Amino acid sequence: MYQSKLFTKTTKNISQEEQSRNAQLLVRGGFVDRLTAGVYSFLPLGLRVMKKIENIIREEMNKVDGQEIFMPALCPRENYDKTDRYEILAGDILFHAESKHTKNLVLNQSHEEVITPLMKKFVSSYKDLPLAVYQFQDKFRAEPRPKSGVLRGREFIMKDLYSFHISQDDLDIYYDKVTDAYRRIFDRSGVGKETYLTYASGGSFSKYSHEFQTLTEAGEDIIYLCRDCQVAVNKEIIEDQAGKCPLCAKEELEQLKSAEVGNIFKLGTRFSDSFNLTVLNEKGESSPVIMGCYGIGLQRLMGTIVEIFNDDKGIIWPEAVAPFKVHLISLDQNENANKLYQKLIEAGVEVLFDDRESVGAGQKFAEADLIGCPWRVVLSQKTTTAGQVEIKSRGDEKVEYITEEALVKKLLG
Repeated sequence: MYQSKLFTKTTKNISQEEQSRNAQLLVRGGFVDRLTAGVYSFLPLGLRVMKKIENIIREEMNKVDGQEIFMPALCPRENYDKTDRYEILAGDILFHAESKHTKNLVLNQSHEEVITPLMKKFVSSYKDLPLAVYQFQDKFRAEPRPKSGVLRGREFIMKDLYSFHISQDDLDIYYDKVTDAYRRIFDRSGVGKETYLTYASGGSFSKYSHEFQTLTEAGEDIIYLCRDCQVAVNKEIIEDQAGKCPLCAKEELEQLKSAEVGNIFKLGTRFSDSFNLTVLNEKGESSPVIMGCYGIGLQRLMGTIVEIFNDDKGIIWPEAVAPFKVHLISLDQNENANKLYQKLIEAGVEVLFDDRESVGAGQKFAEADLIGCPWRVVLSQKTTTAGQVEIKSRGDEKVEYITEEALVKKLLG
């Protein structure tokens, strides 16, 4: 992409209401724009990052036999009445949607009330199970004080996967497969080393659920980490665990701040009972379908990545989720730089090309640091004369001078 054609601009001045580091950097870098509290537009650079995260998740969900669908954001209130969740959620986080033509609609904060009656139309025998479906869809939650940038929004995209099983053992096996898939997602997104499987309250579904918590001072959760077992316990249930690791019973746990980037629940028959979702088992008897659900908030993961990977100059994107692999900067060398740009594009390298002629070197370098692509490549009169280019990785002050051929090999290697 030619930066001269990018309609967004970086900025130094942002709203004082943006107190979180992730929001400050994402707004300043031109990745997102705040419409109102907890509601953001995702601009070209931000959407590229979001799509990278989405594709990582999609690949891993497909590996565990997830089938992608797309469900509506609107849902009849009666579905929430059937699960007895309307009264619980209406005064807390549920948004309502009404017009002169429609009443008693809500904006989904999750999709159990949609997916369960949907599956009832297609699942009737144990031979139809196990089954797993997932989607990327907007969720709406009336957060009372959305103050953590994109970590906690009122409108956000979630990947939610729902699985359906004939037995608890079958659910347990699949649950472990998704747990491993989540670990791969966070590893590939760059936060795996700081992300831990965390025991949390199961609410009305089961005694425990599991969260994936990433260590960061910007987080709103407190976890107690067992370094030996590499698992943690959320503060909300640490008393139930008597302050001990749930695996080895160790009492010396490390108290740390963290941000939740994913969660998984064994729903049991909580929702299938509400909608009478049953199948005929091997004996020809009616048997309730056992369910699991598995969520990842894409903006929350994106914001957590920013909270972890930044310095005083800007964002330092992990390569797998960066908007572009290379930020190519021309210092009065547009003709030569454009040839290199085309060469990199043809080689399959994603490039943001700063071809702006009215912007000085200092501003170009500062904006490149703020945007945070993994590699910065500079063409100047000095490098052109020497038949080389200047390259440095974001976050590293070491500069190398190499030929264009060596550059292509380095970026593809």
